[in-house]
Amino acid sequence: MDERRISDARTGLAIAVCEPNEDLRAELVRMIETEKPEAQVAAFDFGDALLASEEDFAIFFLDVQGADGLETARELRVRERGCASSVIVFVTGYRDYMEDAFDVHAFQYLVKPVEPKKFAEVLAAAWTEAEAIRRREGRHLLLKLDGLTRKVALNDILYLESRNKKVAIHTTEGAHEIRRSMETMEAALGEGFYRCHRCYLVNLARIADYGPRNIRLENGERLLLAEKKYADFVKTYLRYAKDGGVVHV
Repeated sequence: MDERRISDARTGLAIAVCEPNEDLRAELVRMIETEKPEAQVAAFDFGDALLASEEDFAIFFLDVQGADGLETARELRVRERGCASSVIVFVTGYRDYMEDAFDVHAFQYLVKPVEPKKFAEVLAAAWTEAEAIRRREGRHLLLKLDGLTRKVALNDILYLESRNKKVAIHTTEGAHEIRRSMETMEAALGEGFYRCHRCYLVNLARIADYGPRNIRLENGERLLLAEKKYADFVKTYLRYAKDGGVVHV
């Protein structure tokens, strides 16, 4: 069942609420409309109805009822082709699924019964993150490859690698090599990318986890993290998170 409450006059982000309990579903929609009246809200009872929708949602509030919520989240991530371009918040009474939620890069995990104050805080943070994602999706890098100019979305870049006098740009679609210096690329890309090693410039949005010596990306690749840069990297990454960056929990 699809209970749409989308107003053409609204210009805010689109939010999907997927909750089988009718009363709680209505309550979540009400709280969203109270906190974010500019939001476009659509409500669904189960994951298959949500997945059948063609709406481009920026934020999802999903219930984990058995495996339905998790499978819905996994399918949403598959459709995003390896790029976490939406914010997923699980609202559930099943604490056992919390660890599984991390696999789909859930932004937050709310346990029922949902406290209005806590919900408002999570909604505000999710909204900030979704806006940051949309801003980044609008930025592109123009590359001249084999006589042609190609547009690459910054959000699709995993990391840059120094190769003598060239730079390899590793993206979700493959690698492109250009004749530039890492210093030039670092300055051009600006915030959102970090020089974790003299050979690597990493997209902070693509980091899955990190330790004192290396950084693991979403695709499983590991990059060296210079020991002398560890403290500065942690500080930069936490500031990025606070400013609404895409941080996987």
